Amino acid sequence: MADLLAADQLRLFIERIERLEEEKKGIADDVKDVYNEAKGQGYDTKTMRSIIRLRKMEKNARDEAEALLETYKAALGMA
Repeated sequence: MADLLAADQLRLFIERIERLEEEKKGIADDVKDVYNEAKGQGYDTKTMRSIIRLRKMEKNARDEAEALLETYKAALGMA
């Protein structure tokens, strides 16, 4: 009996994960559509992705990353 309950519980977990994975795919497709729409309007999607990545960061981490980038650019004569 316990094995049957464990199997049912496992099946429910698997089904939930499968539903969430499908939702995640749908959201990823929606995000891709927005990037394509922005690209069609003339925006650079690579730059947009960089901005989104930076906005996810804490301010201190972002400041540190930007300072390090400037240091590396200066060291390579790109500043």
